[in-house]
Amino acid sequence: MFKPSLLTLAISSAVSGAFIFSNSAVAQEEVTATNKSLEVIEVTATRRSGSVQNAPLNITALDADVMKDQNIGELADVARWVPGLTITDQGGRSGSPIIVRGLNTNSSGPSSDGGTVATYVNEIPVSVDMRLVDIERVEVLIGPQGTLYGAGTLGGAIRYMLKEPELDFTSVEVFGDLFQTQESDSLGGEGGFIVNLPIIEDELAVRASLNVYEDPGFIDYAYTVREPGVSLPDPDWSDSSAVNENIKNVEDANGETTTTGRISVRWKATERLEATLNYFYQKQDSEGRSIVHYNSLNEDNGLSDIVGKYESAYRYEEPREKEDQLLSLELKADLGFAELVSATGISSFDADGQRDQTDLLIRLDYGYEEFPAFSSFTREIEEEDTFTQELRLVSQGDSDLNWIVGAFYNKIETDASSKEFTPGFGDFAVENFGASQSRPDELEYFSVDRTEITESALFGEVGYQVTEKLDVTIGMRLYQYDVESESAVDFPLFNTLFDGAAADAISLNFEKNEADDNGSLFKFNAKYQFTNSVMGYATVSEGFRIGGSNGLAPCPDPLPANQAGCGSPEEMLYDADTTTNYELGLKSTWFRSQLHFNAALFNVDWDDAQIAGATDVGQLPYLSNAGSANAKGIELSTRAILSDSFTVYATYAYTKAELTSDAPFLFNADGTDGAEDSDRLPGSPEHQFSMGINYQTDVFSDKTLDINYGLTAQSDVITRVGLHDNGETLPGYSLSNISAKLTADEWSTTLYVDNLFNKYAFTSVRRSDADITTANGADIQRNYGHFVNQPLTVGVKFNYKFEI
Repeated sequence: MFKPSLLTLAISSAVSGAFIFSNSAVAQEEVTATNKSLEVIEVTATRRSGSVQNAPLNITALDADVMKDQNIGELADVARWVPGLTITDQGGRSGSPIIVRGLNTNSSGPSSDGGTVATYVNEIPVSVDMRLVDIERVEVLIGPQGTLYGAGTLGGAIRYMLKEPELDFTSVEVFGDLFQTQESDSLGGEGGFIVNLPIIEDELAVRASLNVYEDPGFIDYAYTVREPGVSLPDPDWSDSSAVNENIKNVEDANGETTTTGRISVRWKATERLEATLNYFYQKQDSEGRSIVHYNSLNEDNGLSDIVGKYESAYRYEEPREKEDQLLSLELKADLGFAELVSATGISSFDADGQRDQTDLLIRLDYGYEEFPAFSSFTREIEEEDTFTQELRLVSQGDSDLNWIVGAFYNKIETDASSKEFTPGFGDFAVENFGASQSRPDELEYFSVDRTEITESALFGEVGYQVTEKLDVTIGMRLYQYDVESESAVDFPLFNTLFDGAAADAISLNFEKNEADDNGSLFKFNAKYQFTNSVMGYATVSEGFRIGGSNGLAPCPDPLPANQAGCGSPEEMLYDADTTTNYELGLKSTWFRSQLHFNAALFNVDWDDAQIAGATDVGQLPYLSNAGSANAKGIELSTRAILSDSFTVYATYAYTKAELTSDAPFLFNADGTDGAEDSDRLPGSPEHQFSMGINYQTDVFSDKTLDINYGLTAQSDVITRVGLHDNGETLPGYSLSNISAKLTADEWSTTLYVDNLFNKYAFTSVRRSDADITTANGADIQRNYGHFVNQPLTVGVKFNYKFEI
């Protein structure tokens, strides 16, 4: 429950602390006559270049230097320093949910609804969690960004801004990292290079980078079956010989190897025309999920007594390979009265993964539990191809009137398949159930889903300087989308065992579904410059996310007596959901740019929220719409120079996110134990805090020593809306990082410690303890587990850069 005293204390502490810092800075300035000031980070989030402090929206930008100082290597690290942003790092195997201002209705584990935040590489929307190599900055836009950024920006947008090729100098940079994580049996590392090469000085240049990240992992898959279909997945856990005969331990099974590469060509044809061609590639080989079953198993089962804090009890290893590619062309032409920008992108995503599926099949009551050695795994293949084109004109000049007008087109084609295998069960069925023949491939389930989404939009903004201090901007986006999908499901093993189908037969009867919609989004922004260094703004903005078809085959009436996987009429389609954000903000700079203090008050209404669920027949994933929700709160951030040696920064966010209408069918079709008005939303904390301190001094006459300490903390998180449906509360926790960096003219080396006090914390959950049960005479418990944070990690980095 919201406690005013706690919020008041946090605000007063932040504000008081800021002014204490500033007074200290002034005192030090009088003694040392320092001229230091806080760095001004330029951003282009508004489609115009300007500083973070002058942008009339809640935006956080981290540049390359800040990311190096705080050992930030991926998006989950960025979130620790952005008030209002929650990203639960779930390891390379699972996509990490991105939640802004508490806008989330799904479990705190991975979700399939696409999220409420869009990610961009420069100008192109691409859903990728990239290693932050050769990045100029990361821009995080908090709040709906529908008018300029389109679909998927219900909560905000995140932009990875690549470093452009430099036209006037040659540089080579090599870097490396070697680290050891507690609980891991091997060293991890990262290394790569960056080359910038002018081909024609001041006209044509190439920039290329390559990086390999190797994380050995720290979680053991300690209870995998030795021989699928033969070994017992649940032997007598008190009999060591039986365990060793059937079970093997796979150490450090959640590691990953990520290779990231980029090549860019920049051509400045004239002073008015410039083009940049980018190719980005990332391949991630993940070994397994960062899920443990410690304190997550049936206490009556002997397995629960032996599972350790960093052990998973899955019966199969769960590797996944995924590959992202992006080819983009960005053109900029100075037309005098306006700048013309064209952004064209072709991107692709491919993934091939495996996961344990045993518990789900046992609970479906198909007789699998009668086979003592029964276990099952799923292979999933995903392919996605996207074409994006945006054209926009941005006015130039000193007129009181400014404007942006543009057009957007996006086409996404996806092709996904899922195969479930039940090793040994076919032969068992022939021997015990009187089946006619088995299948050599043991393919029990096969589904294929194909979807084509086309989105087009016209957008624009008009700004007017009403007075020297007041600027007003109005924006609108007119959008339309079309979704076409087809899906088919087959049960090959059952058909072969009991329906007389051939041993290699597969029958897919595709069912087509279509959906389309159109609408408009609105934005109003007023910016008032109280003084040269204090600015306030008020914003009303909207965002939306595309609706569509779940690609399910409709259920026949009556349902077949055998296996089935299909959708009921209410499970076939889902609608777009929308957000409306009301925000008041303050940005201020004090004491000759030695103190920044920013604040934002917000209130977000969310309608027709999309939620992920499973069909009643076959437990197939699908999306539907819940009722309405609301998020309100405050976000604070401050940076200050205390002296020539000390710089500090801090952030705080309070978010109260809850339903504003009943959602009786949120968890099941019969409406029992549904969610209610005022139920808290899951997946993000109500309170977030971060603080960083940098101490810098000259050493050895010509070198610089930087000592950085960072603290991030959050309050508890719930895993289901209103703690219904066997939801639980995950306690809050804090993490500390510290580093020491020695810098010379051309090189630097950094010693760092992440999770300094080796905090062990559950960060999110997969499914719920309702999965700890007995069905059909068999134990079901391993679907439920917890993601954990990375233990204490000690490492050393080096960087060497020279220019020619």
